[in-house]
Amino acid sequence: MEQLTKTEEKVMQILWTIKKGFVKDVIDGMPDPKPPYNTISSLIRILEKKGFVGHKAYGKTHEYFPTVSKLGYRRFTFTHFLTNYFEGSPEKVVSFMVNEEKLSSSDIQRIVEMLDKEETDPTQTGHAD
Repeated sequence: MEQLTKTEEKVMQILWTIKKGFVKDVIDGMPDPKPPYNTISSLIRILEKKGFVGHKAYGKTHEYFPTVSKLGYRRFTFTHFLTNYFEGSPEKVVSFMVNEEKLSSSDIQRIVEMLDKEETDPTQTGHAD
């Protein structure tokens, strides 16, 4: 798997939301001003070459669908982020968030409660998608 550009990611976010659709459906999910049809069509074909999108052909028309799950890409992106910006240390992420005031004491308390619950019940993964 590879990192997507911001524009490719926007297209994938739309496809993950709509599950499957035509180029026009992806464009409809974008904010105004809408990008040109050919631009989005080219981006989707690039995503297909990268293995993120598949299609079903109806004559000359193609219906596209994600072949990489949002959760799978989230895991890949977070691992990349953690490795490249925090030396693979979850503690450094939390420390950064506390220092930048992005993590309140109530947020920390909820995290501790979640970790305590996972320790007592290993079937709880804490993952929500």
